[in-house]
Amino acid sequence: MSDTDDMQMVLTYGDVALASSLILIVLLVSWQLRLHLTKILLTAAIRTVVQLSFIGLILAWIFAREQWYEVLLILTIMTLIAGSAAKNRVKRSYKGLFTDTFIAVSTSAVFVTAIAILIILRVQPWYTPQFIIPILGLILGNSLTAISLTSNQLIESFHEQRGRIEMMLSLSARPFEAVHEPIRAAIINGMTPTLNSMLVVGIVSLPGMMTGQILAGADPTQAVRYQIVTMFLICVSSTLGCTINALLIYRRFFNKKHQFILP
Repeated sequence: MSDTDDMQMVLTYGDVALASSLILIVLLVSWQLRLHLTKILLTAAIRTVVQLSFIGLILAWIFAREQWYEVLLILTIMTLIAGSAAKNRVKRSYKGLFTDTFIAVSTSAVFVTAIAILIILRVQPWYTPQFIIPILGLILGNSLTAISLTSNQLIESFHEQRGRIEMMLSLSARPFEAVHEPIRAAIINGMTPTLNSMLVVGIVSLPGMMTGQILAGADPTQAVRYQIVTMFLICVSSTLGCTINALLIYRRFFNKKHQFILP
């Protein structure tokens, strides 16, 4: 048995329960400072355990069967939930917001995941669940955060800067020229968490994927390579998602006569 095998650790339900008990510290802080977070903390903790336990059972079943249609169904459900989550994080809604967020999330995530699976990792067959499901999930999770941040800021900017936008249009500015600055600022805002992570990764923080691989006994150099790949995949997907989403929102705020409207 190798030294790596000796270092591998198996977590028991008792270990998980012990880690869960640490939430009591958070609840104590919330109670002492009157943060009024007790309900949402308990809800979040329970949902974390239930949702991850459920998906663990589902993934174990799918990994054992490796049927392309079952994998495709899971990927579709994941993408729909991501689109819905991105939409629900937007404060000012409008008719068609879910369609826009879903298109932005799915287009960017599927495109980048396809490149990762088919070109970078060269997984055979492409629907091998142990690769495609966690990679798509990682990309979707980060993309929906970036897209929701972009949506929030851009929609708020359109409402707050309506007068300025209409003034620029009256001065013969083209629609995109009138809203270019809010779009630029919104995309930058959406990309900020990803860029901040890339700036400090490996120095201040070790990402979850890399940490999990190392704790599971993987070669640290391989874990680093996988993390580098995933960071670039997330960056590209977030950029594409934010850009597509901003352009879709921009389209909603102008009619066929190129007049600025509030949907």
